[in-house]
Amino acid sequence: MARLVLLSDRSAAEALPALGALGLDLKTEPLAPASLAHLKDLGPSAVVVDGEENPPHAHRLLALLAGAPRNDVPVIVLLSRADLERYPWHEVADELVFSGTSAAELKLRLAMLARRTGGAGEAMLKLGPLAINTETYQVTVSGRVLDLTYKEFELLRFLVSRPGRVFTRSALLSEVWGYNFYGGTRTVDVHVRRLRAKLGSEHEALIETIRGVGYRAADPEDAAANAAYPMG
Repeated sequence: MARLVLLSDRSAAEALPALGALGLDLKTEPLAPASLAHLKDLGPSAVVVDGEENPPHAHRLLALLAGAPRNDVPVIVLLSRADLERYPWHEVADELVFSGTSAAELKLRLAMLARRTGGAGEAMLKLGPLAINTETYQVTVSGRVLDLTYKEFELLRFLVSRPGRVFTRSALLSEVWGYNFYGGTRTVDVHVRRLRAKLGSEHEALIETIRGVGYRAADPEDAAANAAYPMG
């Protein structure tokens, strides 16, 4: 599933109700410059900036975003119709939506935006023999289809989209399960163990344990070299 990041000081339900109706993988961050620093880590397929409540502030933030290295992630600005001509939004955003936009219209706009920006090609993540289709939820390893639960898929997708980067259990719990999840970090260990079992002994080392820290998606060559060793 493609991830959207909403930059807003309101909840998604308040800012753009249609987002909830689409069942998207949605992450909400404050409408502040500090949020731009870790946008890349969130791996969004698009960023929605709430320009309805405070258009001047939103425009300044969009200008910062437009000038920052962001891997050409498309940016959508949320506006009220009254503010449509207040600023040159076309200079800092790739698309616009209004707060009353229906779920059907939003879905169409997102699809058209992905087509214009080449986003459809980002639906496939690969790590050596592992292939993850984020649109169809199909995961294969050496051509074998894996039967994963939703959280197993999301954990694997998160790690593989950031190969080589080490994440603590707490960070993974926050990113995959959300800040409101009350379970302990042991939940992460359980899901990693299940993922490794489904990957099989030949490929389980693709998820590497960094002792005393957490986990990372391993380099395929390193994983192959370490495949004979037991995983911690």
